[in-house]
Amino acid sequence: MLTVPVRQLGESERRAVERLLDLDPFAGAQVAERVAARGLAWWRSDGRILGYGARRSLESICWLGGNLTPVLATESAVAAFAEQLGSEERICSSIVGRADAVLGLWDRLSGQWGPARDVRPNQPLLATDALPTVAADPEVRRVHGGEVDRLFPAAVAMYTEEVGVSPLTEDGGRGYRRRVADLVRAGRAYARFVDGAVVFKAELAVVTRRTAQVQGVWVAPEWRGRGIATSAMAAVVRDALVRVAPTVSLYVNDFNLPARRVYERCGFRPVGTLATVLF
Repeated sequence: MLTVPVRQLGESERRAVERLLDLDPFAGAQVAERVAARGLAWWRSDGRILGYGARRSLESICWLGGNLTPVLATESAVAAFAEQLGSEERICSSIVGRADAVLGLWDRLSGQWGPARDVRPNQPLLATDALPTVAADPEVRRVHGGEVDRLFPAAVAMYTEEVGVSPLTEDGGRGYRRRVADLVRAGRAYARFVDGAVVFKAELAVVTRRTAQVQGVWVAPEWRGRGIATSAMAAVVRDALVRVAPTVSLYVNDFNLPARRVYERCGFRPVGTLATVLF
């Protein structure tokens, strides 16, 4: 029987949550960004944070919204979170976080929440705090506000290829387009254009005071194999380190060897392993 119950956290425990997030700044980046932007008050957040541990000694947290993300989840915390969540209907579209916690949750929740559309158990988490030693592509730049229409088809192609479903299937893609436009507006979307078409793109999908997390890296199929990705990524990393955050991080599927080589050339080093369960 679990002796420490799971509880929903509120704004009064924000400092304790922030201290935990600082202990895992890369795997917990997405949660840290949301807490910084909206706090823990349920009425102004797009999710809720569950806590595990004594009230004066918070040990682990778990974000539940569009994604389910455990942070610093010990084995006992995973069991407690799973017991709480297993009694609820699944609302998240994925479980993502440190591999041991994600796979532990999925082992306990698969009977109630399954089946999954895909399980990716080994996604290297990488980070760098050094400017790339390789040359940056001078043609890679931040996307301008008037270029969202040009960027959006490439973003849809990337999402469909990476996730396995089109972002246009839900609400005709309006929500996804808003997300792309928001990233452009915030100066967090990068691309290289050739004759008006996107041949490379990437975004700083998550930004905290500790890291800028790159997602959405994509090279147009007809440009693959030409060696443009390394210098393009170097341009993104250089701008992010100079302008945005003290580190740059990302995670990648273990089987994507070409991408892993690109990231290594750009100075990224392993800082852990994530896993993702997609519904």
